[in-house]
Amino acid sequence: MSRLIVVSNRVNPPSDAGVGTAGGLAMALAAALREYSGVWFGWSGETIESFTGQISMQKVGGVTVALVDLEEQDREEYYDGYANRTLWPLFHSRTDLAAYERSFGEGYQRVNRRFAETLAPLIGPNDLVWIHDYHLIPLADELRKLGVTNRIGFFLHIPWPSRRLLTTLPQHKELVESLLAYDLVGFQTHDALEAFSDYGERELGLAINDGVVEAGGRRTRIGAFPIGIEADAFAQLAQQDAARETFERVRASQAGRRMILGVDRLDYSKGLEERFLAYEQLLVDHPDWAERVFLLQIATPSRDAVQAYQEIRARLDGVSGRINGAFATVDWVPIRYVNRAHRRDELAGIYRAAQVGLVTPLRDGMNLVAKEYVAAQDPDDPGVLVLSKYAGAAEQMQDALIVNPFSREETSEALGQALAMPRAERSARWRRLMDGVARDDVSAWRDRFVAALAGDVAITTAPGGDTRKAS
Repeated sequence: MSRLIVVSNRVNPPSDAGVGTAGGLAMALAAALREYSGVWFGWSGETIESFTGQISMQKVGGVTVALVDLEEQDREEYYDGYANRTLWPLFHSRTDLAAYERSFGEGYQRVNRRFAETLAPLIGPNDLVWIHDYHLIPLADELRKLGVTNRIGFFLHIPWPSRRLLTTLPQHKELVESLLAYDLVGFQTHDALEAFSDYGERELGLAINDGVVEAGGRRTRIGAFPIGIEADAFAQLAQQDAARETFERVRASQAGRRMILGVDRLDYSKGLEERFLAYEQLLVDHPDWAERVFLLQIATPSRDAVQAYQEIRARLDGVSGRINGAFATVDWVPIRYVNRAHRRDELAGIYRAAQVGLVTPLRDGMNLVAKEYVAAQDPDDPGVLVLSKYAGAAEQMQDALIVNPFSREETSEALGQALAMPRAERSARWRRLMDGVARDDVSAWRDRFVAALAGDVAITTAPGGDTRKAS
C-alpha cells in the first residue's frame, strides 16, 4: 500500500487517544496515520528570525511528524492575516469581519510556496498526499510547479461560501483555480459541494459532470466526505475512571438541576451570544424552569491576537454577567461560563452528565462536538441534542432537535422541548443518532477519502452529503 503524507497548518497528534485536549481535526488525522504509515507535515507553531526550511522529525503518539518553523512576518500575514482574518470569516459568511489586505494574500502565497519547497523532498514516488483545510488551498499548485506528479487530495474542514460571498474576495478566481491542481477535492457536506459547483460553473465556466471537473488537461474529482469521530472509542472513554469521576463531580454540583451544555472554541461563528440570549428567552417564557436548570458553557479561547476574537470574548462576558445578574438567586447561577480547555476524558464525563447538548453554530463545516455528545450518552438514560441547521452535522443528524440559531424563540422552544422530553422518545432519538455516528465514523471517512484519492473507487454523492463507494 502507498504511504500517506498528511499536511496541515499545525501538527498536533494526541499522545494518547483517551487524554489531552486535541481537537477534532487532530484526532481524525492521528487516526488516519495510525492506520496508514506515513508522515504528518506542518508548521511547528514556532517563529524564527529568518526562514530556513529546516525540518524537525520526531515521533509523537505513534505518528511520525515533520515540523518547520516560520518567520514572524509569515505568522502575521499568512496565519493571523489571510487564513484567520480573510478566509475564516469569509467562509463563515462574515464578510463584515473579513480583512482584504494585499500583504495578507502575499504572505499566504509565500508560505504555501515555502511549504511546497520544504515538503517536496519528503514525497516518495508512490506516496499519496492529503492536504487539509483553508490554510493550504494553493499547496498542490505549488507542488505541481516543482514537478510533483503524485496523487494529491484536499479536504476542506470548514464551510464553502456561496458564490456571491466568494466573489467579494480579491483574486477569488486564482484561489479557486488552484484547487484544480488536486486530483480530489473533498467537502464536509452536499451543500458545500453544490456551492463549489455553482461557483465553478458560473464564474469559471467549468464543466462539472458526475463529480468530475475537467480543466487545463487535468481531471479533478469532487465529493462530499462528512467527517466523523472515533465513535466506539469515545463511548468507551465515557465509561473509564477519569470520565466517571468527572461525571460524578458534575452531577453532584447540579444539585438535582438539569444541565444544558455547550462546548466550543471561543469563536464568533459558534453562535455563543445568540445561544445565551436563547437561554435567557427560556427563562423569560418559562419561569417555572428558574432554579431547575442551568447552562454550562465551555468556551476555549483561541486566536487572541485577532481583534474580532477579543471583541466576542468581551461581549460574552457582558451578556453572561447581565443574565446572571438578572436571574441568579443566592443558591443558583443560571450560566456557568468557563474559559479553559478540558481533557478529552473529562469532556466525555461532562457530556454524559448533561441532559441537553446545545450545539448551535451560526455556520460550521461539521461540528464534531455534536457527535461526541451523542457517543458519550448513557444508553439507558440519554440526553437530547439541540443542533443548528447551519452545522454540517445537521445533514446526518436529523433526529436531533434542529433549530435556526438566529431565532432565539425557536431555540428557546427547542430547549423547553428537550428538557421535558420523555425517556422513551429520548432513547429512540439517541439510538438512531448513535447508529449514524457509529456507522459514519472517522474510519469510514478516512477510508472513503483515501480510496477515492488512490483511484480505487468512483464517487457518488447522495443527498445529505453521504459519499458512498460505487462500483
